[in-house]
Amino acid sequence: MSLTNDQVRAIARLARLSLDEGEVAEVADKLANILGMVGQLQATDTTGVAAMAHPLDAVQRLRADEVSETDHREHYQRNAPLTEDGLYLVPRVVE
Repeated sequence: MSLTNDQVRAIARLARLSLDEGEVAEVADKLANILGMVGQLQATDTTGVAAMAHPLDAVQRLRADEVSETDHREHYQRNAPLTEDGLYLVPRVVE
């Protein structure tokens, strides 16, 4: 898949990247290579392949769920401008 220079400029603008005119063609080639690799991955037949979270059958060692430090909430909330019932009060930002 090839990208036009205008598409590369639009992608760069969305990514907040500043590209010189000389870099646009180079970036377009690199993006085309990446999209080509993604196309190859999508063309792979994965029928019958079970999804997995990790490629190895490793088991995570678990530790006991024990309290390892004391509660410092009151100490930390003394520095906050507003608290109520153990919660931090903040200005409403969503209406």
